[in-house]
Amino acid sequence: MLDLQRTPEINRTFLWSIAPAHDTMTPMKVSTIYQKSIKQGSKNGLLKKGSSNAKLGFKITSKKWTGKRLYSLTLVERETCPTTCHHWDDCYGNNMPFAHRFKNANIDLLLEREIESLMLKHKEGIVIRLHVLGDFYSEEYVRFWEEMLVRHPKLCLFGYTARHKEPIAEAIYFLNLRFSDRCVIRSSRNHEYGSSWSYAAEESFEGASFVCPEQTGKLPSCAACGLCWTTKKTVKFLSH
Repeated sequence: MLDLQRTPEINRTFLWSIAPAHDTMTPMKVSTIYQKSIKQGSKNGLLKKGSSNAKLGFKITSKKWTGKRLYSLTLVERETCPTTCHHWDDCYGNNMPFAHRFKNANIDLLLEREIESLMLKHKEGIVIRLHVLGDFYSEEYVRFWEEMLVRHPKLCLFGYTARHKEPIAEAIYFLNLRFSDRCVIRSSRNHEYGSSWSYAAEESFEGASFVCPEQTGKLPSCAACGLCWTTKKTVKFLSH
């Protein structure tokens, strides 16, 4: 397990980011607007094949992790996200009525069994795109993924988080640090985290960056790109 108390020498300023406060006069959404899309589980599992999402792609064909099959996990937006997220109200999940959002008290156990099965099936290993919707919701949940990375040396993870200035964000940072070759969780709007944070492409930005090649049509999918898990440059996304 990660021992956050034993690494005081790490510069923790990466955790700090400024987010606008919500208008306290406006009722705040607390979950997805598509409540009927929330599932306890699926006979086909919680992890969806990358081929079910045109943006993701089926198998990694570029840069490191080449040859690994791609899967994704979708949680419930807002319920698992920090309220400081810059896109709390205009989350792109608002435009995803048909996504299967998973919520289960035993989600760790379900994922553990499913990952075990997939790793036996795919000897070359797999890549999981964490949280197409949703975010890391507890330190224990972050440690679950640490356990999976320890147990499965050919498992790789990538994704994005709006967590910052809190213990969950710190746990994510050390997860990245420990498994830097197999785990890349980019932090949204965080200047201190190696320029590896997401940013709306139409906004001004100083520093090395690139716009998502899939969104600009330069590449067909994440699987054919690989930049999000190979470069420290800032990735910028066109607003959905």
